[in-house]
Amino acid sequence: MKIVIADLTTLVRGTLLCGDPAEQITGFASLKEAITGDLSFFHDARYNERLVNTHASAILVPLGWTEFPQHAACIAVADPSRSFEQIVEKYGFQPEPFAAGVHASAVIAPTAKFDPARVSIGPNSVIESGVELGDEVEIGAGCFVGRNVKIGRGSKLYPNATVHAECMLGERVFLHSNAVIGADGFGYEFGEGRHRKVRQAGIVQIDNDVEVGAGTTVDRARFGRTWIGEGTKIDNLVQIGHNVVIGKHCIIVACTAIAGSAMIGDFVVIAAQVGIAGHVTIGSNATLAARCGVTRDLAGGQTYLGFPAIPASEEKRRLASINRLPQLVARVKELESEKVGAAS
Repeated sequence: MKIVIADLTTLVRGTLLCGDPAEQITGFASLKEAITGDLSFFHDARYNERLVNTHASAILVPLGWTEFPQHAACIAVADPSRSFEQIVEKYGFQPEPFAAGVHASAVIAPTAKFDPARVSIGPNSVIESGVELGDEVEIGAGCFVGRNVKIGRGSKLYPNATVHAECMLGERVFLHSNAVIGADGFGYEFGEGRHRKVRQAGIVQIDNDVEVGAGTTVDRARFGRTWIGEGTKIDNLVQIGHNVVIGKHCIIVACTAIAGSAMIGDFVVIAAQVGIAGHVTIGSNATLAARCGVTRDLAGGQTYLGFPAIPASEEKRRLASINRLPQLVARVKELESEKVGAAS
């Protein structure tokens, strides 16, 4: 890949502030990781030191910025992050375009419903009876789609993803590799000295425009449905228990675990390694900071920290108090020493 800086400037409708317009770019990287030949971008004054020290050959900078590395070409644009994305979309790694076809090694039940000329089914995939696939659905190599599953138009299962029986996926749902949708919920009752498995007879419903990361699991309901709302994005290695309901346009980051029957509102942001107990409700527009432990219902529209999770302002005051404890202990010892000295 070789891209002339003048062409990049034209693409993003920018202004070349310094540098050689004929120089060529051969890669993309962040300011910190860039090497000679890379294009990078700068959009936050907190990273000014990285801008000064970067080895990038060309940098997208905000309009009006006046501090430039002497060795790099700088292109002024309204939104460096978006312009960088625009360039990468045109010249960077491109996803493989949709290509209809059914691989000869795929195992497909005769009662599965789809148009072979409008879907893509990869090698060694298994499509069971009663499955319905919309147009432009892609089933990657080694995927399993259980009986009576419905998958909407434009959805994609990356290699080795699994959708178990009776589950429903909307349109433009992406399941990354090794995601498992519809495994049994973790339900057991203890009696007569042993754990007895409770039958998990419900389904998983995933609405339109949901993305599920690699290795994430969404358990089927004990009865009814586990439900992921429209537009929600779920990172890798997330566990979602049976009968959980997650609202629209939520963000759930890696290694989060949500226990059964929890209710998550719309536009909720859940950071990494959060644990949410069963049967709790989290209101819409809430934000849970990393490693929160949610043990009770939380109102929407607030940011929460800590274990158990409490409003961020309260947790920050608590942490500040804890940080002062060594000084307080030292002061108490000092006062006790003064008291003993006075008594003697």
